[in-house]
Amino acid sequence: MSDLLPFIVVGVAAGSVYGLAGLGLTLTYTTTGIFNFAHGALAAAAAFVFFTMHVDWGWPWPVALALAVIGVGVIGGLLVERLARSLAIADAATAVVATVGLLLAVQGLIQWRYGTAARQLEPFLTGTAVHLGGVAVTRQQAATVLVGLAAAGGVLAFLRFSRLGVQMRAVVGNPDLLALAGTDPKPVRTAAWIIGSGFAALSGVLIAPFLGLEATLLTLLVVQAFGAVAIGRFRSLPLTYAGGVALGIAANILTKEFAGRPALGGLPSSLPFIVLVVALVLWPPRTVGRANAASFDAQRESSRRADRRWPAQARLAAIGVGAATLVALPYLVGPKLPSYTAAAALVVTFVSLALLVRGSGQISLCHAAFGAVGATAFSHFASSSGLGLPWFAALLLAGAAAVPIGALVAIPAIRLSGVYLALATFGFAILMERVAYPTGVMFGATGSRHAPRPSFAGGDTALFYVTVAMAAAACLAVVVVSRTRLGRLLRGLAESPTALTTNGLSTNVTRLAAFAASAFLAGVAGALLAVGAGNVNGRSFASFNSLLYLVVLAVAGRRLVPSAIIAAGLLAVAPAYVPDELVAHQALLFGVTIVLLLAVRGMTIRPRTTRTAQRLEGSPVHARLLERGATV
Repeated sequence: MSDLLPFIVVGVAAGSVYGLAGLGLTLTYTTTGIFNFAHGALAAAAAFVFFTMHVDWGWPWPVALALAVIGVGVIGGLLVERLARSLAIADAATAVVATVGLLLAVQGLIQWRYGTAARQLEPFLTGTAVHLGGVAVTRQQAATVLVGLAAAGGVLAFLRFSRLGVQMRAVVGNPDLLALAGTDPKPVRTAAWIIGSGFAALSGVLIAPFLGLEATLLTLLVVQAFGAVAIGRFRSLPLTYAGGVALGIAANILTKEFAGRPALGGLPSSLPFIVLVVALVLWPPRTVGRANAASFDAQRESSRRADRRWPAQARLAAIGVGAATLVALPYLVGPKLPSYTAAAALVVTFVSLALLVRGSGQISLCHAAFGAVGATAFSHFASSSGLGLPWFAALLLAGAAAVPIGALVAIPAIRLSGVYLALATFGFAILMERVAYPTGVMFGATGSRHAPRPSFAGGDTALFYVTVAMAAAACLAVVVVSRTRLGRLLRGLAESPTALTTNGLSTNVTRLAAFAASAFLAGVAGALLAVGAGNVNGRSFASFNSLLYLVVLAVAGRRLVPSAIIAAGLLAVAPAYVPDELVAHQALLFGVTIVLLLAVRGMTIRPRTTRTAQRLEGSPVHARLLERGATV
């Protein structure tokens, strides 16, 4: 036990930070119904603000800490509250996209201001506070634990005994009843966002001296609080804080146990995400209610605008012009052709994601992982050091290799939806990146894989044509699927799963088919990206790329295939024509764009009601669903 004590001490300090961050997440989610994916980015922002005031400007640490926490808490809380107001009647996918876009925007601003190089922040409390069993507990560690305990106790007392706290609990139970009692729920929710953002800011300042200052690292480490929130079942503040401490201790003990075993080195830091996925699948939490049914008329009008189609002759003319442009493109763009080849591969990625988000209403934050499976499988199948299979056969098998992974991800999709499915898929993506990517089956110790070009398309021009042909085939397949019975089932799944089951149809099979088809296309896309680059590594398929894919697709519009083409152009072609400074801050630009679009226009990322749902209105099935309180 004595050899474990140092790891337990460090684990309690780290776990206290996870618990603090989890408290803020739980508080805002239960009072607003919106899960803030940007929570970790706010923590990183506060850490950098503290660094500027304390280190660069030389302010005393108590003053810098107080101003960083209060400033980021108030500004971040008001910003997220304004965004949340525009999402009051939005679908779950739009709410996820909004906070993911805010994450990219805040993280991008930090990297724009401070750069990407890691910085070291010395502990602002030095010396030893106490010895436990021969282990020295630093003053910084002791202060972190004490602050965590005080904050947890303080917020519990605040919610129980203060007037505002009671109003926050009432907002959770029934905001309409609170309004009838003469209390406007909006200021109550604003206060909840400010308090929750303050907890995020405090956790960022407290964890920075242990880890250093790097925007992505701080964001991701505070994201580990998601596991603590899952232990608290997204509702219980005491369980959330206790879960954070338990995860911190367990992760540090695993670090000791797996020392010297590189194959298992990613497990300790992945423990919160393992807990997150397992907890969500085995004990799905109760969904926090959100007002959607009242927006049926607005959704129907939105769908009418989305359902407008060009005349057949205009569509054929546009297809002809587009085909001619693609044929001539290699002779027009010169050395920029590889960017167009990458865009053609990304079209397959985006159309596979659109099939899920727009076609079936499901959210995937692990599409980069599907692509990584396809890229590494293709390398094994096609390279001379592997099986050496024919190129097209290797490409199809690469897509097939991603299908079981998609089916595995579909297991949470059977029991989860909305933000819970987004969290589960994001947790899965991080697990793949940390545990599976370093193995020999995927990128291995060298960290990269070679992907050969086809013998008949060794040049850039021929490869471009082959990639475009594959992208066209993928788009055609998605269009055909959308017009088949499976496509109608997917739309029904997006509009009302209850209506499907009421009519004797299986939503489980539909979800499984959707994820399997989407994973196949994403695997093919990963292989095509690898072929275009020649060599790929795990950084090309980082878990945060999945967040970027979702945001770019939302910026590109709501139509199934056109949005995929526009998104690929924005992500791969546009950087070839803009200054390098803008390319370096691509995530920032997309994050700010989607936040402004959602906050100002209140747009949605997919048509939430189509003719299928319109036909349900007024029917006996629709009446039964309304009696049950279901949203159609």
